Amino acid sequence: MKVDTGTAPRWMRGVLALAGVYNLAWGAWAVLLPERSFANSGMQRPDQPLHYPELWQCIGMIVGVYGVGYLIAARDPARHWPVVLVGFLGKFFGPVGLAYGVLIGRSSAEGLLTCVPNDLIWWAPFVLILRHAYRSRGGRE
Repeated sequence: MKVDTGTAPRWMRGVLALAGVYNLAWGAWAVLLPERSFANSGMQRPDQPLHYPELWQCIGMIVGVYGVGYLIAARDPARHWPVVLVGFLGKFFGPVGLAYGVLIGRSSAEGLLTCVPNDLIWWAPFVLILRHAYRSRGGRE
């Protein structure tokens, strides 16, 4: 079925472009300055260093790659809805996993504050973009 492309409201394109730039910036920060970015994330306990900065850098790389995807999706949100869906899933399950870590005492509750700009603020706009994409496809597929 042909997707009704180019009809996404301007705000959807803007949200995805902003998410793309934000993710690229945050990912670069994590890759280039892993100790500092991890310490500022609220997830590091003050008495412990970052033992495996490469893992944090890998997370930064993944976040940056999502940013590239969001910038591509910003051109046509309905057509690139799978990118938005995968991004939403990451922004949903990331905080869920961190909250679980807090509940079992393996993660610092302060780390949940990082979820606000990285994940939670994007939930509603991403869901609305996905809804638009679904409707623009005639509610099918």
